[in-house]
Amino acid sequence: MQYHTHPSPFPLENGGVLPQLTIGYHTFGVLNESRDNVIWVCHALTANSDVSDWWSGLYGPGNLFDPEKYFIVCANMIGSCYGSTGPRSIHPDTGKAYGMDFPLVSIRDIARAHALLFRHLDLAEIKLCIGGSCGGHQVLEMAFELPEKIRKMALLVCAARESAWAIAIHESQRMAIQADHTWTNDDDHGGQAGLRAARAIGLLSYRTIEAYRETQTDADEKMEHFRAASYMNYQGDKLVRRFNAQSYWQLTRILDTHNVGRGRGGVPAALGQLRMPAFVFSIQRDLLIPPYEQEVLAKYLPNAQFYSMDSIYGHDGFLIETEVLKRELASFLIS
Repeated sequence: MQYHTHPSPFPLENGGVLPQLTIGYHTFGVLNESRDNVIWVCHALTANSDVSDWWSGLYGPGNLFDPEKYFIVCANMIGSCYGSTGPRSIHPDTGKAYGMDFPLVSIRDIARAHALLFRHLDLAEIKLCIGGSCGGHQVLEMAFELPEKIRKMALLVCAARESAWAIAIHESQRMAIQADHTWTNDDDHGGQAGLRAARAIGLLSYRTIEAYRETQTDADEKMEHFRAASYMNYQGDKLVRRFNAQSYWQLTRILDTHNVGRGRGGVPAALGQLRMPAFVFSIQRDLLIPPYEQEVLAKYLPNAQFYSMDSIYGHDGFLIETEVLKRELASFLIS
């Protein structure tokens, strides 16, 4: 993990200010002399900047995004708990964690932070900017921040704006966290019961009914201790071991802010400004961000290539169907 600290106040789209900003990030590989062999990755909700940890199907020696060929950059989102400024960071003026005083951050603010890091690293351009889910939302906003620097972008199971359906899911998750009276405590481990429940709500939208039926159906005639119930508890326990309830609560608020059309004349007009080639990837059984959302991107982006596939993994397919992604992205990179 590397860190870049922006010592000046960082103004936020909603009117708030972070008195200073720290960006935690990873880089892999060696920058070439022209400083343009860059693959910039934007991570999704609870992932982190170590892409080798959660997207090994695409990254690593001999793989599509080979660190011996490319300089790979991934920065942690503001608001998360993996190195960038977030609710559990220490406020420089108080000496205490921000906690519930952490201001509302938008996807655009995160893209502006990425642009700060781009300049700090003194990069000439980004060969490909890629992200899935809310990582794709960040890619879109980075394209507005660095329109002359991003040569191509890959938008995986994402949208031009957050839908009412997704916002409703996020609010349900926040309600689960808020039902845990410990979540506002000045404690890195507060709100764990609420976070487990929030994770379970999210999981229902990440996979498909078919996936649960195939992997979690019990073989005998049980009346309790069902595999599906155990799976939800297991996934909740996994998340609380590595994540923080206040960060999760804030990140869902950040997702809700996503709308490329805000202040740009609406979604069609905004997307029409992005001229670089775009690879738009859709999964037909995605319950969280369904294919219609990617079809909007493909329709209004002037230079879009659309690919749709079926997968029982639903929204999570962008993390799992890496053989398909490698094939299609390889073709897109050389086109």
